[in-house]
Amino acid sequence: MIGNIIAGQLIGFVTLPQTIDYLVVAGGGGVRALNATSNCGAGGAGGLRSTVTATGGGGSLETAISFTTSTNYTVTVGAGGAGDANGSDSVFSTITSTGGGKGGGGNTISNPGIGGSGGGGGTFEDQAGAAGTANQGFAGGAGNEANNYPAGGGGGAGAVGVSPATDASNGGNGGVGVAVAITGSSVYYAGGGGGGAKANAGVGGNGGGGNGSTTLNTATNGTANTGGGAGSNGGTGDKLATNGGSGIVILKYPNTFTISNPGGGLTLSTSTSGAYKITSVTAGTGNVSWA
Repeated sequence: MIGNIIAGQLIGFVTLPQTIDYLVVAGGGGVRALNATSNCGAGGAGGLRSTVTATGGGGSLETAISFTTSTNYTVTVGAGGAGDANGSDSVFSTITSTGGGKGGGGNTISNPGIGGSGGGGGTFEDQAGAAGTANQGFAGGAGNEANNYPAGGGGGAGAVGVSPATDASNGGNGGVGVAVAITGSSVYYAGGGGGGAKANAGVGGNGGGGNGSTTLNTATNGTANTGGGAGSNGGTGDKLATNGGSGIVILKYPNTFTISNPGGGLTLSTSTSGAYKITSVTAGTGNVSWA
């Protein structure tokens, strides 16, 4: 006998490649502060790429990655965009999810950001929403310079952000995220933020999108570790900035292996589900390796 094959390994010779499933969600886009009657568009969700259940932008599932033991693989968890900024990219090995687009600035000075999902348009001159990234997320909605100044919702991984109708009283809802069951439970990630307005604000998309507001400073940030886009503040006067939610990287692999973080830098936790281990990385940048 040349060797014994146990749990996917050739004992005494070489470790055979294994495959790993992943969910990689980038940080959501933020919304800038504004001193104006016009309202900012909402933040777009971070890009979402997944090998399990569904992926972003209505695309086909991603391909699982082969890994070998004692080899380092890069992981980065993208931060949410702070104010007038796109979210940051998240990375696992060769897979990069693009940060969500920032919301439009309520005037032509600050256009909405193209991102994993696009930022919503502001209300000044009916600003258009920004595009998303193919197979990661959808575009943001357009703002509307109507009496109630309803802003566009941020795009989500599962749907476009809503564009308020002419003379609408409602801000645009954020695009819904995508439900992924990589942990064993179905969880939504990467919802777009809700647009602000004077009358009725838009709500964030399922998957951590922040809610818009009708008052100056009650819109909510995107939820941490979902990649949700920021909601935008409504009303007239000084409006505070809101921030996108941070991303997350989740890895699923055979339970015969043990993961480590050589050199540190990552915040991670591991659980076991049947024949698999599931590691959630919630912050940082660094390397992971298996033994």
